[in-house]
Amino acid sequence: MRPIDIARKLKLSTSALRNYEAHGLVPPVERSASGYRKYTEEHVAYFTCIQAMSPGFGMDVTAQVMRLIQDRQLQAALWLVNEVQANLQRDKQLAERNVAMLEDGPAGKGEEAENNEWMTIGEVAAMTSLPSSTIRHWEKVGLITTSRDEKNGYRLFNRSQIRKIMLLRTLRPAVYSLSVVELKEAIANMNEEDVKEARNIALETLRYLDQMNLVQMRGVFYFYQLCKVVQLVEE
Repeated sequence: MRPIDIARKLKLSTSALRNYEAHGLVPPVERSASGYRKYTEEHVAYFTCIQAMSPGFGMDVTAQVMRLIQDRQLQAALWLVNEVQANLQRDKQLAERNVAMLEDGPAGKGEEAENNEWMTIGEVAAMTSLPSSTIRHWEKVGLITTSRDEKNGYRLFNRSQIRKIMLLRTLRPAVYSLSVVELKEAIANMNEEDVKEARNIALETLRYLDQMNLVQMRGVFYFYQLCKVVQLVEE
């Protein structure tokens, strides 16, 4: 098949096809006597799978999977895909925890009282399974604010600040997209004391994760189709 025909079918540029080939994401391509690339149906299956998987799994993971399939390491590829899906499930549970915390949390004076219960960066890192360095980085780039212990200058976090960290934690492994950028901006700009706003953002994060689940399932479908084409699984 001609590169231009595949590019039109998949709504990609021919340079994108060449880029995937150059980075080893598809098998080597034969050339005609005049030097033109001669793509096969197998190449089309690879290109289709890359296009379907990358939005939900990211290009790094997609590239690893494509190389594993070429090496006929099916189980390694399957477990890598499974790991990313398991991470999404974990993020979904964390997002649901955020929503529950916001719905169950007290308001008014009770909220103010809870904001006086401080946690250290180590305690927050342990609670959110985040490296302390990530929390410090988010503070540096303005995504979160922190308080300081007047005696020793150590970072301290109240309930409202921890909410924001947990919301950001949910999006940390997400594939880059405009939706993720907008959600992070909304989290960074939200009023830490506004529980209603935080709840709305948490619910929007849940909707994003639900959508990502569908996107990943589409990628898995074309991954399976590729495995059939290269005869790694039976029809």
